[in-house]
Amino acid sequence: MAIERVKEYFKQYHMEERIIELAESSATVELAAHALGCEPARIAKSLSFMVNDQPILIISAGDVKVDNAKYKAKFGTKAKMLTAQEVETLIGHAVGGVCPFGINDGVTVYLDESLKRFTTVFPACGSGNSAIELTVPEMEQYSGFTEWVDICKPRE
Repeated sequence: MAIERVKEYFKQYHMEERIIELAESSATVELAAHALGCEPARIAKSLSFMVNDQPILIISAGDVKVDNAKYKAKFGTKAKMLTAQEVETLIGHAVGGVCPFGINDGVTVYLDESLKRFTTVFPACGSGNSAIELTVPEMEQYSGFTEWVDICKPRE
């Protein structure tokens, strides 16, 4: 199970005890915010795309969506999200629990600027009922990110 993979990943940092396993689903931004008792914007959602035949993850705030023009300007291609099957195969976690921790080799992680307005955010931890509260510097440290990007816009 992917949550076990994430726990193993965080063990090297002695942080596996910080993973929150919830009694209810946290598989969507709204469900996660309700289960964690925080505003939806603080849910660090993972968006999975394919760029030049390579899978990428973009971690953004829960209240934004990808701006197609910004995405194309950054990556030189149209935004094409992975299917649920592709996410599990290429990223290593099932939809609802996707996070940048304990992922498959070869996945490039980007952090979106939308996260920077928060002190802490809540990314998933490999299952549809898990999360961890991390500061933005901890997200940088543990996500294995490549760079910060500005490719999202507020939801209408």
